Amino acid sequence: MTEADVYNALGEDGFQNLVAAFYRRVKTDSILAPLYPQDDFEGAEERLRLFLIQRFGGPQHYHQRRGHPRLRMRHAPFPVDLNARNRWMELMSAAMDELKIDAEIRVILHDYFHSTATHMMNT
Repeated sequence: MTEADVYNALGEDGFQNLVAAFYRRVKTDSILAPLYPQDDFEGAEERLRLFLIQRFGGPQHYHQRRGHPRLRMRHAPFPVDLNARNRWMELMSAAMDELKIDAEIRVILHDYFHSTATHMMNT
């Protein structure tokens, strides 16, 4: 399986469930919740869901709505340090556990999340 095959395996519902499980945790997390505008969790959830769908082989709705992802630029206003990166990974791993993501897909997602979360660090 390749990254481009992940969307076909999970589908829209799989990504929706994954991102929802992740944000349920983020909203009450002492490290990550303060990094998000408190009135925009729904928007953040939608953006991550659309981005991941696009990134892993699904429709290009993220690009149609928001253009190029420019992840570093979009995250620049938020202080992402090692603790935030580690917590992001911890909460996403818990979301994958909750949904019992297939091991092969999980490895692909984990590798991407790990490298991207590290790349987002800016403090």
